[in-house]
Order: sequence, then C-alpha cells, then structure tokens
Amino acid sequence: MKAYVVGGAVRDELLGRPVTDRDWVVVGATPEEMVAAGYRPVGADFPVFLHPKTHEEYALARTERKHGRGYKGFTVHAAPDVTLEQDLARRDLTINAMARDETGALIDPFGGARDLRDGVLRHVSDAFAEDPVRVLRLGRFAARFGFRVAEETVALVMRLVAAGELDHLVAERVWQEFATGLAEPHPGRMFETLEVCGALAPLFPELRVDRPALERAASEGAPPDVRFALLAWPLSEDAMRAFCDRLRVPTDPRELALAVCRCKDRIVAAGRASARELLELLKRADAVRRPERFEALLRTARLAQSGLSTARIEAACSAATGVDAGAVARSAPDPSRIAERVDAAREQAIAAALGN
Repeated sequence: MKAYVVGGAVRDELLGRPVTDRDWVVVGATPEEMVAAGYRPVGADFPVFLHPKTHEEYALARTERKHGRGYKGFTVHAAPDVTLEQDLARRDLTINAMARDETGALIDPFGGARDLRDGVLRHVSDAFAEDPVRVLRLGRFAARFGFRVAEETVALVMRLVAAGELDHLVAERVWQEFATGLAEPHPGRMFETLEVCGALAPLFPELRVDRPALERAASEGAPPDVRFALLAWPLSEDAMRAFCDRLRVPTDPRELALAVCRCKDRIVAAGRASARELLELLKRADAVRRPERFEALLRTARLAQSGLSTARIEAACSAATGVDAGAVARSAPDPSRIAERVDAAREQAIAAALGN
C-alpha cells in the first residue's frame, strides 16, 4: 500500500502558492485494509477515507467509465490493481494530474509541470469531454491563474458543445463553478475562455459581459456579489430574474443584481435629480433599511460606469437616514399619513443637504 499527494496541493506547491489542504491517493489497498489501519470511510460514490490523525482525505486509486449523459453518468472502479497513472489519467487538466510520493519526488506523466511553466490549460485525455462540468472548471481555472487554453482543448470543448453535453448540466453545479470563477483574480478570463471555446452562448445566452469592468472589480477587491451584480447592468429586471431563477442563484447576490436593474437609470441620472427624485431612488433601493446593500449597489454602478460619481446620492442617503422617522410618526395627527410625512421630512432634509 502506497499513498501519494495529488492534484491541487502539488500544483499550488509548484506555483509557490500556499497549500491549505492535501488530497491523497492510495494504491494497492482495499477498503477493508484502510478500515483496519484506522481510516474512517466517508465516501458515498467511491472509497474515500479520513486519516485517523490528520483527518485529510485518502481516496483509493480508481478509474471511471462513462455510461450515460451528464456528470453522474459514470461507473467507478476502485481496486488494488489500479495504478497511480490510471488514477491521474481520469483527471481534468494536466496541471491537476500530478503527484508526489513519500520521498517528495514529482510524478508527472502528462506534462503538468511544463504546462504550469508555460501558463497553459490542457486536458489530460478525451475523457475530459465526458463530464460537462469540466467546461466550467476550465473557465474557473483560467480566472484563477490567467492561463490560456491549449488549442487541442479548445477543439475538444467545441465538440462537446456540439454534442449537446452542456444541456445536461445541473443548475446547482453551474452556479457553484460560476460563482467561484467570479470570485477569482481574473473573472473576465472565465468568460473569455468560455467564449473562445464556443460555450458562453449555450451556457449563458442572456449575458453581455463587460470583461474590463469585471477585471476592475477584481483589481479593487470587490466582493463576489458586486461582481455578479455587474452582469445585471445591461439587462432588464425580467431578464435578470429569469437568469437567477434558471441558475437558482442564492438570495443575497440575486437581490443585489435585481436592485441594479431597478435603479441603474436613476443612479446615472442622479447628477441632475431633484430632492424628490433622489428620495424615490432611495426608496426603490430600500437604502435606509438596507444600507450595506445600497453601498454595494453604488459600488456596482461606479464599476459599470467608469467616471460616474455617486457623491450626490450618498449625501442624499445620509440626509434621509438622519431623519428621526419615529419622532415624525409620533407627531402625526393622522396615522394614515405617517409614511407621507416621513417622506416629506426626508425630502426636505435632502434638499437642505444639497443646498436646494
């Protein structure tokens, strides 16, 4: 029985990046032998075990055979006679198909170290096309490392797209890879890669991506929700809602993106807006009750429209927030008109703050 560190830990160590956790492949062992050695089984679809002391994952070397469409259409074979090279051969990209043995020696049967040096994303074998999620992973790794895609890998993905394999992707898996790619250092490269491979339109036909704006967002450290909201800037609220429904986007990024669609025109026009119009913008954005989301909304607008100033809107929001709505309500003789009186007080405060 031999254990090897594999995959991302080897890749990141070669790149000089921090290695936070390690995955292991075990060759020459049975599940019974692993349990007898104190490992705790956790794998549902194939034999994976936790080390009794480090709690790192140890998976038995395995091969996979395609028997149906989609990412679940595989038969897994794990046995003592499966070699390390056979296990590495089922992986997606050469940079993820390397291992180190117990002495620290690098095992690199598919040229992953060379591709790391050259900044290339290259598939290990034609089995890449058997799992359509790997197309999204390709875009995600391009966003992480800024690497280009090998010509033969572009051609392979194009064949996969033409065969209709992307039609069988599950929404949750798409969102997981999509959101992770947006959070990477070069999110624009994810969309560039998908476009080059012919996968952008089939996967995300609604989107018209401003890649420079996404790159600005990443360089400024904008959070993932703001990066996602940038995608909403060219879209109508109905189109963005349909996109979020299709991908089952979680609540927070969804709400910010929809707020962008509702408010973008008023934000752009705010430089000439009256106090009443600015108040309507604040109400539409729910700025007083949701100040953090409103701040993210304005940040999205500044990224989407280079040179846009939101200082006037921020001053209006500060003035409106400073109104004591409770005091206004208590002084109202007619309870049915409380909201109207609060709006009037806020509009007056905005006008005073802006010198109107």
